[in-house]
Amino acid sequence: MMRRPKISIIGAGNVGATCAHWCAASELGDIVLLDIPATGDMPKGKALDLMQASPIMGFDAHIVGTNDYADTANSDVVVITAGMPRKPGMSRDDLLSTNANIVGQVAEQIKQTSPEAFVIVVSNPLDAMVQRAMQVTGFPTHRVMGQAGVLDTARYRTFLAMELGVSVEDVSAMLMGGHGDTMVPLASCTTVGGIPVTQLISQERLAEIVERTRHGGAEIVGLLKTGSAYYAPAAATAQMVEAIVRDKKRVLPCAAYCDKEYNVGGYYVGVPVVLGGGGVERIIELKLTDAEAADFQRSVDAVKALVAKMNELVAA
Repeated sequence: MMRRPKISIIGAGNVGATCAHWCAASELGDIVLLDIPATGDMPKGKALDLMQASPIMGFDAHIVGTNDYADTANSDVVVITAGMPRKPGMSRDDLLSTNANIVGQVAEQIKQTSPEAFVIVVSNPLDAMVQRAMQVTGFPTHRVMGQAGVLDTARYRTFLAMELGVSVEDVSAMLMGGHGDTMVPLASCTTVGGIPVTQLISQERLAEIVERTRHGGAEIVGLLKTGSAYYAPAAATAQMVEAIVRDKKRVLPCAAYCDKEYNVGGYYVGVPVVLGGGGVERIIELKLTDAEAADFQRSVDAVKALVAKMNELVAA
């Protein structure tokens, strides 16, 4: 008898709980929702509530909430959403010190309890937090990755579909670089029903849509005022979980460890990858235009500076 994949989600806040919801509804596996002891029985309550939705929505999944990492033992996939969320006026980078400590503690526990797991990091500032998780777990780099590009391309695709009055399903896009204001949406890799987007939208308007995409998270933080986005980040994470547990070989933009690739030199940065049962099975190296290559290098430099700052903080 085959067992269902075990998916542990660390952090039972909005992103974590919504990720559990999407994963359960898609029957991706059994789910453990964990939060810190200070949250009390909250993860148990959310897990039970979600479990009680299963007869109505027609999905089979065993869902438990806990404060104990022992319950996450031998997970196939661990999703890290734990950390402080952004507040209005804060950049992702403002969270660096606090979240580096939190993600480091989580990674230490994962290393002990699920040494064979694939790890998907969602906590911000994303690129630095994936680096932290890899440093602390010591896992092979193909098993540690970050969710950012799937969310960012979803925002980009949404804005393009809204602009053109077409189905989001027909908009295909790719972007690269760090998760934040330096991300690089690639017009050369963006199509609508196979038609290059540059044939449908003027350069000026496309530049405005790219700019809105870059600030897509901040726009939602500003509207919510008491937290940050969670439906789309959670859905994006669930898509990555699905690619791994169902070995789908999806071509997705993820924060992946690049050394020789794109001459990055040993950092996590958003690139197109083949994501499947082996985790990040391959990094796809694109031929970038001069402008795209310059933008990507600027983004990589920003990630390197952030990681250097984080390494100083955790060493202090």
